[in-house]
Amino acid sequence: DAALLYPEFGTNLAFRKESKHGQVKRAFDRAAVIVKERLINQRLIPSALEPRGVLAWLDNGRLTIELSSQSAYGVREAVAASLNMDEADVRVIVEDVGGGFGSKGGCVGEEIAVAAAARRLGRPVKWIEERSENCAGTWHGRGQVQEVELAAQRDGTVLAVRSRVLADMGAHMEPYSAFVPTVVAELQTGCYRIPASQSTLLAVYTNATPTGPYRGAGRPEAAFLIERMMDRLAGELDLDPVEVRLRNFIRPSDFPYTNAAGSTYDSGDYQASLERLIELADYPGLRRAQTIARREGRLQGIGISTYVEEAAGFAEDRATARLELDGTITVVTGSTPHGQGHQTTWAQLAADAFGVPFDQVRVLYGDTDQPAYAVGTFGSRSAAISGAAVHEGAVRLKRKVRALAAAAFEAATADIVVTDGRVHVRGVPDRFMTLKDIAKWAAGASRTDELAVKASFDPPDTVFPFGAHLAYVEVDPETGSVKVLRYVAVDDCGPVINPMIVDGQLHGAIAQVLAQALYEGVVYDQDGQLLTGNLTSYLLPTSADLPTFETDRTETPPPHNPMGVKGIGEAGTTGSTPAVANAVMDALRPLGIHNLDMPLTPWRIWDAIRPGSSPSSEQVAGHA
Repeated sequence: DAALLYPEFGTNLAFRKESKHGQVKRAFDRAAVIVKERLINQRLIPSALEPRGVLAWLDNGRLTIELSSQSAYGVREAVAASLNMDEADVRVIVEDVGGGFGSKGGCVGEEIAVAAAARRLGRPVKWIEERSENCAGTWHGRGQVQEVELAAQRDGTVLAVRSRVLADMGAHMEPYSAFVPTVVAELQTGCYRIPASQSTLLAVYTNATPTGPYRGAGRPEAAFLIERMMDRLAGELDLDPVEVRLRNFIRPSDFPYTNAAGSTYDSGDYQASLERLIELADYPGLRRAQTIARREGRLQGIGISTYVEEAAGFAEDRATARLELDGTITVVTGSTPHGQGHQTTWAQLAADAFGVPFDQVRVLYGDTDQPAYAVGTFGSRSAAISGAAVHEGAVRLKRKVRALAAAAFEAATADIVVTDGRVHVRGVPDRFMTLKDIAKWAAGASRTDELAVKASFDPPDTVFPFGAHLAYVEVDPETGSVKVLRYVAVDDCGPVINPMIVDGQLHGAIAQVLAQALYEGVVYDQDGQLLTGNLTSYLLPTSADLPTFETDRTETPPPHNPMGVKGIGEAGTTGSTPAVANAVMDALRPLGIHNLDMPLTPWRIWDAIRPGSSPSSEQVAGHA
């Protein structure tokens, strides 16, 4: 009955995708229990600290663009194509970016318009997005209604999952918009051996801001779907949520494992991450504390989620490693950081290869005139792909240094040792050359071309980070407010290059989607007017709203990455939301409340638990 946004289309349906694998109908026919739920993954505003901004000018006939983006090379390609220019005539510069979260992963109309105006006028043109424009105009994230059914045996073994997903695409498509909702079908079986899966995706146009990738880009939506349903199943069967998960996990011996939707997981040990979480959080102790709290009439809840996500795709990245004449090392990368700490990590990779101090490595990035390339910084791909290219470049440069030293020492290359920034013949450490000596020797021998190497990494397949998260919350029945008492996460991104950066990524991601569970949500009125158009009406959490995050890791390297790394940037956003939602629902379970739509705001909870009066302590204690 809705009005048509595009009458010429005859429908508001942007596209439909059906997927069915295994004997779905048979599984539901023979199931002892079927759990159904309607889940909302509300619209979110990415809310990067720095809004979009672009400055463009002509420089000796070439167009130079400096902007806040996640993809310097993607912008170059888009601008050149839009303005009918050769890519060689477009230079894009991206310096440190104040957050992106997926919303700066493409090239949007304003950026092309500024470039076109600068070219037409022959003068510099600048545009800086205001916060109200950012809230209304930069694409939103999530925006799904998920109708889900889970079929299971009486012991909790899951037989099939079936979903119907309504994806709100907004008024038109943005780059990668169509990709996001398709991920749900691919990952809706999660970490579990579910033999049958069916999904119907209906992507629809609405008179709202377009939606696109937002930190996780489909993986959080898929994890929320299956993890909420696993908890609903546990509640239906009166089983512990941990036990239900353990009974259904894919086993380590099953890998590589192709799930019911056709996605092949490369590696994993889901039981190990959950067991480590249970140990770290003292899960039995939390349950005992919850029992005591319920006897006192307090609403405390424990939420578990286990997740697997797909990461590190979208083609090859290229890097250059160079030994300078002063003995320092320069790494040139195509990746553009916006909070991930690439400068630190790439320098660390090169410094480790040569055994030199960290400050002897310089990292250059964010300039399409430099000898490097990356499709963009998104999809948890940087460490696994750009990092692998940097690592390979450092390894190759080290080989070049050994070859040059062999010529200088008149020795065999196999006998040359590079360690602690010094180069010597094996067994003769006192006769050495520094890296600066090698560079000068190469210059004197007219072999400076051997001081730089190019490297690339094109992943043969994606990788699959995973983990387990736990939230421990208390709900105030008088106000409906939720306090997160503890948050514990155990994640697996393979070998960790820099633990502090990994923890930082997790802390930020957990905070971001803890906000989705409890605070954030885009609101339009019935006429399509945006009501959450600035940060006075769109609620973001502060540090005062967050607990101290407790994190740990397991380590399961993927088989086809040279460093064994997977990516961590979106792990927290994938595992956190269902953990918090499950915890709140666990707290409200004594009151017969099994599901509420996010965000789980005080007014929404208050309205659910006290239609006429607050719950009595006897009600709560009855579920102790």
